[in-house]
Amino acid sequence: MPTRRDVLHVFGAALLATALPGFAADGAAFTSRRPPKARRGFVSAAVERQLARIKAQVGDPELAWLFENCYPNTLDTTVQTGTRDGKPDTFVITGDIEAMWLRDSSAQVHSYIPLAKQDPALRRMLHGLIRRQSFCIRLDPYANAFLPDDATQRLKWSVNDITEMKPGVGERKWEVDSLCYPIRLAHAYWRATGDTAPFDDDWREAMRIVVRTFREQQRLHDRGPYTFQRPSSLATETLVLGGYGQPTRPNGMIHSMFRPSDDACVYPLFVPANLFAVTVLRQLAQMSRTIHHDRDFASECSALAEQVEKATRQHGLMRDADGQAFWAYEVDGYGNQLFIDDANAPGLLSLAYLGCCERDDPVFLRSRQLAWSDRNPYFCRGRAAEGVGSPHSGLRTIWPMAIIQYALASDDDTQISRCLHWLKTTHAGTGFMHEAFDQDDPAKFTRDWFAWANSLFGELVIDLAQRKPHLLRKV
Repeated sequence: MPTRRDVLHVFGAALLATALPGFAADGAAFTSRRPPKARRGFVSAAVERQLARIKAQVGDPELAWLFENCYPNTLDTTVQTGTRDGKPDTFVITGDIEAMWLRDSSAQVHSYIPLAKQDPALRRMLHGLIRRQSFCIRLDPYANAFLPDDATQRLKWSVNDITEMKPGVGERKWEVDSLCYPIRLAHAYWRATGDTAPFDDDWREAMRIVVRTFREQQRLHDRGPYTFQRPSSLATETLVLGGYGQPTRPNGMIHSMFRPSDDACVYPLFVPANLFAVTVLRQLAQMSRTIHHDRDFASECSALAEQVEKATRQHGLMRDADGQAFWAYEVDGYGNQLFIDDANAPGLLSLAYLGCCERDDPVFLRSRQLAWSDRNPYFCRGRAAEGVGSPHSGLRTIWPMAIIQYALASDDDTQISRCLHWLKTTHAGTGFMHEAFDQDDPAKFTRDWFAWANSLFGELVIDLAQRKPHLLRKV
């Protein structure tokens, strides 16, 4: 039976000529790989102005070309706008799959949020996405991916899943970060625009469901209502013990059955996602106090954040022989701890980016250092580049997203320049970021249309234009 992994993990450039409008694999000239204007899914005047302004600051022609292709890719190719119940509605596919992941859709639009105040069309699009995510959460808070409507045919790899599948649900892998990202999006939108229109009673109901689900998955009194099994030859596609996952000793952390890679956790107490939950619960508390004057719900969010943070700090920290503290990736509450890092966010490399800590936090710096080393079994150093991969793409693979996260958290010019070089030399002539590439041969890659990675690359270039413009001016 095919799985999402089978569909996405196509190495090579064979599909490039047909995958996207105007897409070609030769890379002979730095001509735009964007779709023609008439075929773009959504156009933002503010984004186009930003694109032109930042591109003019990039001295390297190939790097400028990559930015031009990648930064608007989400708007060009994945955004579908409309109305639902007379209000804005936005569906954002992940790229090569006609489904919307709560995580991906939030991350894909993140770099556009600072421009929303000056662009009513962009504001309406984001308003619609917040409303659509609210609808999805109310439909099923345990689902990670959703279909455009309840009449759309199920994703073929989920047809035989043993779980409670509702019409409109694309995949039902419970991932803590799936409920974190919509809060991050909502909070960032509110802070950037001051607009409170998306945060109506439906949104408030969805947020209460988020908190209820987090409480259920603390599993302090029972195992909760969620189970999932999938007939598959891959251990990472299903859950053991009747679909409840590996055993744990509940300690106040939130259980996550799957990682943001959509792979099953080894130990269900996933540390980066718990730290992310702490961050967004505090953001939700702030919104509830300020927008809705709901002190009771704000207090509930704050109390849960305190409980999860305390438990994560108690059980999620590790120490090597040198005595320095760093974060585990997963734990089980019995004292067993796993140290790896996975390129998907949240992970150890992305903690500061997601607001879980400061960039100069010593525990984060130590965790980051170890994640980018042979201490992490998914760290690769090859002829093409070095970086962090994922069990999802297999050994000896590097994810551009990891290289981008490493650069975003760095203040070292040499380190950032190396990351830019790797990103510039591993797109295999396509002009876009991929999911993963072979450490020695970037012509072997997965996912030629992966909008999250493209958006994140655009975000990196914008970030560097603000804090390290001299690095972009280099030719």
